[in-house]
Amino acid sequence: MKNENEEALLNANQPQMRKETPKESFWELVRFAIIAVAIVVPIRIFIAQPFVVSGSSMFPTFEDKQYLIVDEISYRLSEPKRDDVVIFRYPNDTKKFFIKRIIGLPNEIIDIKGNEITITNKEHPEGLKLEQPFVQNKSNNDMHFELNSDEYFVMGDNRTGSFDSRSWGPVPKKLLIGKAFLRLLPINKINILPGQYRQTE
Repeated sequence: MKNENEEALLNANQPQMRKETPKESFWELVRFAIIAVAIVVPIRIFIAQPFVVSGSSMFPTFEDKQYLIVDEISYRLSEPKRDDVVIFRYPNDTKKFFIKRIIGLPNEIIDIKGNEITITNKEHPEGLKLEQPFVQNKSNNDMHFELNSDEYFVMGDNRTGSFDSRSWGPVPKKLLIGKAFLRLLPINKINILPGQYRQTE
C-alpha cells in the first residue's frame, strides 16, 4: 500500500485542474464567437456564399433546390470563361439572382439558328460552332447579337425553358457574382465545379 508521502508525491506530479468560473466561461465564449465571426464573415462576403437553385432553367445540369457554394474570388483574379456556370444579378432587377452558362464573351458576335450557336471573334473570324453536350432539348431561335467590351451572353442549359440573354440581352461584368464551385446537395450529387465544360476551340 502507498504511504501518505508517496500519495502526496503522486498528486504533485498530476496536472492541476481548476473549474472555470461562470464569468471566465462567458468571456471564453465571447472570444470564440469573435474569432468565428472574424473568419466566417470575410469568407462569406468576399470569397464564397451559398446559393439555392430555383426552377428548371439549367436542367439537366442543375435541378430545383440544389444547394451550391459560389466562388466569388476567381473573377477578381481572372476573366470569366466560355461555358462557366455563373451566378449574377439580373440586369433588369439587380435584387434577383440568376444562374446560367456563359455562351458569349466580350466583343464577340453570336448567331443562333435553331439550336446551333456560332461565335465570331478575332480567333475565329470565320465563325466557331459551339459544342453543347449539356443541352438535351432543342430551341427554335433565329437571333444575332453583338457584345460590347464588358458584356457576357448567358443561356440556360434547358433551352426551351430558360429566361436568359435571348430575352433580355447580355450581362455586364459588374453584375457577375461568381461561378458555381461546389454542389453540396443532394448528397448523391456532391461535386466540385459542377457543370464545368470546356470547348475544344
